[in-house]
Amino acid sequence: MLEFRDITLNDKERITSALKQSDFMGCEYSFANNMAWKRLAESKIAFYRDFYICCAFQTEDDIPHFIFPAGSGDYREVVSEMKRFSSSLGKPLILTGVTEPTISVLNELFPEQFTAEYDRDSSDYIYLSSDLIELKGKKYHSKRNHLAKLRDYTYSPVTEKDFDDCIFFCTQSYNNKHDDPDHSSIAEQYAINTYFSHYEELGLRGGIIRIDGKIAAVTLGEKINSNTFCVHIEKADTSFSGIYAGINKLFAENEAKELKYINREEDLGIEGLRKSKLSYHPAFLLDKYTVTFK
Repeated sequence: MLEFRDITLNDKERITSALKQSDFMGCEYSFANNMAWKRLAESKIAFYRDFYICCAFQTEDDIPHFIFPAGSGDYREVVSEMKRFSSSLGKPLILTGVTEPTISVLNELFPEQFTAEYDRDSSDYIYLSSDLIELKGKKYHSKRNHLAKLRDYTYSPVTEKDFDDCIFFCTQSYNNKHDDPDHSSIAEQYAINTYFSHYEELGLRGGIIRIDGKIAAVTLGEKINSNTFCVHIEKADTSFSGIYAGINKLFAENEAKELKYINREEDLGIEGLRKSKLSYHPAFLLDKYTVTFK
């Protein structure tokens, strides 16, 4: 039977090895993300042979939600083990963030044993790095206009001496937006503190825009597979015109230009966030599904 426990920094080497084997593009397949966001849904981890399994136990339907296992070996065997674990709790096996290629694998191994429901709110936005860096053509005309409004700024990569300032900036942003913070907002603050408290160990890269010597925007992310950089957080002071266009372009240009794609994660069904992400013209959406076994 699978045994689940909290993720720790000591798990990084084993988890990273499994993630590298699968080379998945989804934002769920990141050691840093799994470590930082574990409080959002009380996520726990387990290992089965050479597979890594992450599962959210605090869900709206009170059913554990697994991500499809990463690693190498017999997928029929590991998924069957996950089904046995769910059955022991009197629950069906549910997999979230499942992509179309993975559904094909499941269909081959478990024909007519599950349903798959499209989850638009969880689909990741995937951009060509060159598009976000160059902002060429008519479709990026408005972005170039926004960028032109950003004046008298400096950009620099995040270093150890910036960690406290970055946390403070993100905390201020959080406090200004949340009079009555909900659970997801509190979990985000925990994630941000985790990212900066363990920045080097998590293998992150970050960027800062300063205006008049003070932070006006901060972002960070990491390489998550062989051709994709994933942006985990992006915070900016919107009192400065063009600030989001600036941090987006400069971060891509300085930290992710060697990779073909940039994953800017999902929109969670938030209308404003969806509009913003679409305005950068993704190369494609990494469509995701929720799979429920019968």
